[in-house]
Amino acid sequence: MRTARLRTVHPVLWAGWAALAAGAVLCVLGWYGISGERFAERQLPYLASCTVPGAALIIAGAVLLTHGRNALAAARVEELYGLLVAADPADADESGQAAAAPVAVSGDLLMVPGGTLWHRADCPLVSGKAEALPVDSRVLASGELDPCPICEPAASDARSSGADG
Repeated sequence: MRTARLRTVHPVLWAGWAALAAGAVLCVLGWYGISGERFAERQLPYLASCTVPGAALIIAGAVLLTHGRNALAAARVEELYGLLVAADPADADESGQAAAAPVAVSGDLLMVPGGTLWHRADCPLVSGKAEALPVDSRVLASGELDPCPICEPAASDARSSGADG
């Protein structure tokens, strides 16, 4: 599902590239014209008619490209947010409010080698990862790892799961 805003960004990007190309051509023509003239008063027409407008087109093209890419990124974020919000929770009550259920409820704790967080085993960040290892209680006690902000494991989970590596 693409939004209408995604379709309107492409002309801005094309206009930016066209302005950059036209500006480069004008700058090259101005340079070529100036290089054939010995005296400064004969170089000014080339400077005024080609080089300055070419530089302005290059700047305008850069601005259009930046704006187009920012708009494209914003449209993608809006589309992803729409997809996230559109997902109906399975356990919504009759008032339309979703019950606040934790993301993960498992008592087993895992960590990824080289990672900075410890997770519940059913946390979406580590579930299905073959390299995930059980958390060592000494690592938890030393404070080297922080609890995952997604599944929010508690220190009591570490003691109750018997993680001792």
